[in-house]
Amino acid sequence: MTATSVVKIGPAPRIAVEHAGKGELVIFLHGIGGNRLNWTDQVTAFAPFFHAVAWDARGYGDSDDYEGPLAFSDYADDIVRVLDHFGAAKAHVVGLSMGGRIAQDFAARHPGRLKTLTLCDTHKGFAGWSDEKKRAFIASRKEPLLAGKEPKDIAGPVARTLVGPNASQEALDRLIDSMSRLHKESYIKSIEASVMMPVRDDLDRIKVPTLVLVGSEDKLTSVDMARELAAEIPGAEFVVIDDAGHLANIEQPAAFNDAVLGFLRRHTG
Repeated sequence: MTATSVVKIGPAPRIAVEHAGKGELVIFLHGIGGNRLNWTDQVTAFAPFFHAVAWDARGYGDSDDYEGPLAFSDYADDIVRVLDHFGAAKAHVVGLSMGGRIAQDFAARHPGRLKTLTLCDTHKGFAGWSDEKKRAFIASRKEPLLAGKEPKDIAGPVARTLVGPNASQEALDRLIDSMSRLHKESYIKSIEASVMMPVRDDLDRIKVPTLVLVGSEDKLTSVDMARELAAEIPGAEFVVIDDAGHLANIEQPAAFNDAVLGFLRRHTG
């Protein structure tokens, strides 16, 4: 088993990251209901080839909570702090769901710090969704919490909407555990900032090698949505992971790792 280390990167709010390996830096960005533990299978698999880093975004996991509202761009600035901490001029950025939207924002704000971009089970922003789909998303995540429930109370029902029909019990349990660990107030801030962020209209400016990946059974960000996303990015590669829902990296880690590692190893150096 690959040995990993956890560090907290300041200043406040401190960002907790787990890392292992040496070489070019790869940073894994979890989704809105996640934390760095979502990437356990990736950190260990990538460490023999890269310096693999998985973060807890601000207000998640072992990272600090923070005062005031969240500006979605805060996440991109936090990635810069992580790169600076490890002395990395550039990084391969892998983002899933909300992490994919953070990765797109980072690509726009800090293009000189980006080596490659991998966008997993994600979309351009909620403005591209129908009003019905946005209302359903907000209601399923935010409204029960405002009514007094805790993240552990919504973890099971929400997790079951995200996995594919053939997901293992282990994969489902990992997702339920992830959502049970959410910081309630920070999670609500993330939902609000995510829904309010504008849809991206600058994907054609991405100049680094890009991979767009999606689970074949993803009901939240469909294969068609991912294909449209890839079509807007010059030269982007597109991969569908069979028999996976929204958390392709957890549901089908071997296939996910093969696809992303193969992509990254073609673009090292």
